Amino acid sequence: MPLTILVADDDFATRLSITDYLEITGYSVIAAENGKEALGLVEEFGPHLIVTDITMPEMDGYEFVRRVRTRPAFRLLPVIFLTERTSTQERIRGYQMGCDNYLAKPFELPELGAVIRSLLDRYALIAQAPSRSPEPEPTLTEALSRPNGKPEADFLTQNSKTGDRAWNSLNAPSLTEREREVLNLLTEGLSNIQIGDRLHLSPRTVEKHVSSLFRKTESNNRAELVRFAMEHHLIGNW
Repeated sequence: MPLTILVADDDFATRLSITDYLEITGYSVIAAENGKEALGLVEEFGPHLIVTDITMPEMDGYEFVRRVRTRPAFRLLPVIFLTERTSTQERIRGYQMGCDNYLAKPFELPELGAVIRSLLDRYALIAQAPSRSPEPEPTLTEALSRPNGKPEADFLTQNSKTGDRAWNSLNAPSLTEREREVLNLLTEGLSNIQIGDRLHLSPRTVEKHVSSLFRKTESNNRAELVRFAMEHHLIGNW
């Protein structure tokens, strides 16, 4: 059976062109003209991927995706935002809501198709990967028996907001100053060429730093990297 993609956009022409293109490509497509309608379709059809506009009546794309992410079954569902909102703060908000990729309007349908295929392939690999059981949390006795004779910050503070920040910091990868510079600009949505211009580096050098960031954070794409950086408070903290 073909994979199902949900397209949500209040503009009829955009919705129709995406639907026609994806159906020709071989996908099954369901469409909605606002987030409220789209949310009902998610529950009814359980799509494999969502393509959604942000500015829509009744329920915008941000709220739509936020509600989708509250459903355990859809927490890993790939989401692509199509929008005219391209400011840094808008992109950051989108990543915080759980989107995997941004495409600015106007966009090319073949590019959208390539992004969809990449995300579907990636999440298929994630779904096939064997799950790992979480490691049990240490007891207070175990924490106190560590070499320094004191409980580590992750044990004492993990149940508070400050503790979560300390835990994330302890488990964050060690980044060079240059990698942190690249990471901060990357979270602003800049391309490798733009980052190179800002830092006076060649695109090839920037690409090496980005690859290193992917490796150190075990991220597979920029969306995952940005999410990791936010969760571990790596942005602007140096």
